[in-house]
Amino acid sequence: MSIRYLANFDLADLPQVTCDVVVAGTGIAGMYAALKLRPIGRVIVLTKRKLAESNTEFAQGGIAAAIGTADSPRLHFLDTLEAGAGLCDDAAVQVLVEEGPDCVRELIAIGTQFDKTEQGEYALTREGAHSQHRILHARGDATGDEIRRALQQKVSEEGIMVYEDQYIVDVLTDAGRCIGVLALDDHDRLTAYLARAVLLSTGGAGQLYINSTNPEVATGDGIAIAHRAGAAIQDVEFIQFHPTALYGEGSPKFLISEAVRGEGALLLNKHGERFMTEYHPQAELAPRDVVARAIVDQMRKTNHPCVYEDARAIAGVATRFPSIHAACLKRGIDITTDLIPVAPAAHYIMGGIQTDIDGRTNIPGLYACGEVACTGIHGANRLASNSLLEGLVFGRRIASALARELPPPQAQNRRFGWRSAPAIPDRPLNLLWAEIQQLMWDKVGIMRTGAELTAAIERLTQIVASLSGALQTREGYQVTNLANVALLVAQAALERTESRGGHYRLDYPRRDDEHWNRHVAQRRA
Repeated sequence: MSIRYLANFDLADLPQVTCDVVVAGTGIAGMYAALKLRPIGRVIVLTKRKLAESNTEFAQGGIAAAIGTADSPRLHFLDTLEAGAGLCDDAAVQVLVEEGPDCVRELIAIGTQFDKTEQGEYALTREGAHSQHRILHARGDATGDEIRRALQQKVSEEGIMVYEDQYIVDVLTDAGRCIGVLALDDHDRLTAYLARAVLLSTGGAGQLYINSTNPEVATGDGIAIAHRAGAAIQDVEFIQFHPTALYGEGSPKFLISEAVRGEGALLLNKHGERFMTEYHPQAELAPRDVVARAIVDQMRKTNHPCVYEDARAIAGVATRFPSIHAACLKRGIDITTDLIPVAPAAHYIMGGIQTDIDGRTNIPGLYACGEVACTGIHGANRLASNSLLEGLVFGRRIASALARELPPPQAQNRRFGWRSAPAIPDRPLNLLWAEIQQLMWDKVGIMRTGAELTAAIERLTQIVASLSGALQTREGYQVTNLANVALLVAQAALERTESRGGHYRLDYPRRDDEHWNRHVAQRRA
């Protein structure tokens, strides 16, 4: 993994666009940060495909914030630490829970319409590992889409430039500082976007796994890009597998929101028996890692490919969860009368590009926010509905930091480039993509062993070596990034010889605070 750039280029020969800040990604983190950065200077937002394509759009459950009368930032803080299994950064969590309510109010002020009760109060719900009802939702189970709509409209009103179909190939660095990005358009043409600062908000890496709730764009690009540039990567062994994805064919897997269990749905095995009470005192509202492993255990014990979620007793369930109701009906399942077949699927990566509480990486001029970043908030297991809040809080903090520390414009007379050695993949790219996903699911999945991780690392190392060369296409870049991030995840998982949160080792099944109450950080030599 010693290659520095994926693209062959000479900066002097490329079209160049200059601005003050480049924002890569149009999820909640990127869009909200772009709005907050607007007063600082010229902001350009680049998105891999279309403006609406991000994980934010798929968020069903809602956004967590301590705005209820019985709630407090302190309670939200304690719940986050408990879910994070001892690895949360207390200072980062404090920032999240204290600044979160104001950010949510700003989101409301720009037009986001959260659901309300008949009395005009916000209709707060509860999800797994939350001690209070603190989840705001919109249109029942379309919270992410509503937030995307409001942010997209505001970005348009503010005149912020958004360039679609711009695939970020690499971060450009000069003399140890980030100076912009290389982007590939939908005609495979490179452009250099030169900026005083770059914010990576490129989302997660759910496509590492064959069973995932993430859209096809979630190929871990930001983590791979930052790693090649020399940024520290932290805690990527912690992968959150959502317990209740709709079982069946197709990808991405349709998510049955945790809020359904928050409203009272029960989990039943093949025999119609409730089982979560055997695994955790909070039963169906236990942390996600606990529920996911319990479901896998039941699937193995009953030799059945799924378990079942029973939402029939929830009053007005079709109205409360209209998107889920409609999606299930398309598959012949009526959630008002039928059990819902569910099984775990890869959902979220807790680790990512290591940042401080103002989004700074160890590379001057490079910032990261959202799922691609690792502030230490989520520890070993993300608390449900904290992800959208994280994008708001740290997007705003990055904008505040850049208002203070954005460097003066630099002379644009740099001349440098990169020429990689040719490489021939050992299989067609589409087959390599599928192989990586199956390999990760089988050997670096919900339950892991040292032998399986070692075998995965051996094969992934071969794949990376075969890809590290002149594959000057979008598909080539994506598969290379996917393989690089898969290798980082497998290596970190092999190093952590304990079980904690989203990382479970069958050969080291216990949590080991004496030796492993610490982070695993990886950095390119």
